[in-house]
Amino acid sequence: MCAAAADPGAGRDLDDRSDPALQRGLESVVRSLGLANEVGAKHLALALVDVTDADSPRLAMLNGNEMMYAASLPKVAILFGAFAEVESGRLALDETRIEAMTNMIRYSSNEDASRVLAWVGPERLLEILQSDRFRFYDAAGAGGLWVGKAYTKDGAYRRDPIRHLSHSATAFQVARLYYLLATDALFTPRLNELMKEILSKPGIRHKFVKGLESRPGVRIYRKSGTWRDFHSDSSLVEYGHYRYIIVGLTEHPHGGDWLVRLAAPLHDLVVSPPPPAAGR
Repeated sequence: MCAAAADPGAGRDLDDRSDPALQRGLESVVRSLGLANEVGAKHLALALVDVTDADSPRLAMLNGNEMMYAASLPKVAILFGAFAEVESGRLALDETRIEAMTNMIRYSSNEDASRVLAWVGPERLLEILQSDRFRFYDAAGAGGLWVGKAYTKDGAYRRDPIRHLSHSATAFQVARLYYLLATDALFTPRLNELMKEILSKPGIRHKFVKGLESRPGVRIYRKSGTWRDFHSDSSLVEYGHYRYIIVGLTEHPHGGDWLVRLAAPLHDLVVSPPPPAAGR
């Protein structure tokens, strides 16, 4: 018998967790990098969450509830949906399925993403994302995470009700998913740890991963996305006793470079002073 499922609606969540000091810091970093106008034009959306104290998270956002096309980043929603089905007993985990999920996340395999989506069921995934328990997409509110198309050449089977996008997200809802995962409020502890393992060891070096190479000792759990002028990234980062989440969604030819440049300053905004050396 599995342990009782976590219920994000009844415990930890990010609602009403805005932190004025962290917000000022985020805005200062964006200004210092010359990106304030891009935020104003809604070409850049950001969410930063300090989860070092799991019971008192600190949230800062810019365009955090703005729905944007997110390319391959919503593959994290497919992973989430698969684990929801595993938890419910509708989907069995085996080596083949774990390998497909890992390739979908670490190397952004479109073939494996479409395979995992088929195991969950496209309409079933949308049902889970919009469920009262998880609330990762709200058609009557700001939207959120949406997967309305397999990662194939086939057309969309259902576009999101707000922006009519096939693969979309808000920075807030992506950050919220990572927060619930980081604090064991998403699934059972065993499933949370396995989901984190799949998100670990990024196989593609760009965006936040590249930007954080200047900060040795970080451990990153991430999923990114790129298509034409759309560049996105999302990461749960552990560094010493610090833990934080950064999510960036962009629509600009240089959006990928923006995310590289943002990573280290946002790390420094949370990590001050740096933790003592851990021998690694």
